[in-house]
Amino acid sequence: MQTRRLGRIGHDSSVLIYGAASLSDVDQARADISIQEALDAGINHFDVAADYGDAELRLGPWMPRIRSQVFLATKTGRRTDAEAWAGINRSLERLQTDHLDLIQLHSVGDLETLDQVTGNGGALAAAVRAKEEGLVSAVGITGHTHTAPSVHTEALRRFDFDSVLTPMNYQLAKDPMYAADFSGLLEAVGARDTALMTIKTIARRNWQDDEQHRYDTWYAPFDEQRYISAAVTWVLKTYPQVTGIATAGETRLLRQMIVAEAASEGMSVQDAARVLDEVQDYASPFISMPF
Repeated sequence: MQTRRLGRIGHDSSVLIYGAASLSDVDQARADISIQEALDAGINHFDVAADYGDAELRLGPWMPRIRSQVFLATKTGRRTDAEAWAGINRSLERLQTDHLDLIQLHSVGDLETLDQVTGNGGALAAAVRAKEEGLVSAVGITGHTHTAPSVHTEALRRFDFDSVLTPMNYQLAKDPMYAADFSGLLEAVGARDTALMTIKTIARRNWQDDEQHRYDTWYAPFDEQRYISAAVTWVLKTYPQVTGIATAGETRLLRQMIVAEAASEGMSVQDAARVLDEVQDYASPFISMPF
């Protein structure tokens, strides 16, 4: 699998990041199969969050065996210093490790939340303390809203985050305001050598009200290999600044994303765009969110 340098963090990360949201509500047997599948494919960067149900508990039993082989990132969704500090330590216990490669302030997609976490007594203080005490190596920020890129650009003005995880896909890039905000974020991370990772690469649209939710994702994903390959290729080749794509929150889609990454070397950006232009029901997943 291709790797890209994770900004100034320096890790050569696989361009597919294991999105452990897929482990939120699965048993250990299903988790074990998925984790092994990722490792066999060459994925060396695992991304989880305290808020992802039992996901940290599912990854934990693997850490004594593979900790030295993988870049391990988790997230705290707590907003205060005290709550985030407790949460970071709980994550270390659940993940069965004494050290995280990256702690991220989770789901910061609007300025009000950014004010909370970066203000006096906010969660950023706990993340900085964890870095100073050697519990984590790097501090990042994530978010998933239409305003996430502009909020993350503002976040970088307030604090020199080591990484940013923000949404991007072919459909979002068609929105002129979103594209402009993302361009501004590209400039900001480039100036600081900040790692830039993306999410929602294979999001197709929101689930419709009368539609059966066939996957564990909160949005309706692409599930045809043709479209998944095009979506992955388009992001990887349009944005060489992007160090990695988080895989979808569904174990059954992991194999298709692995196939897509391999196929990307033989597909052009133009070919990927032509395939995605065929999709009639392609829309932002952020029109309606369940949280």
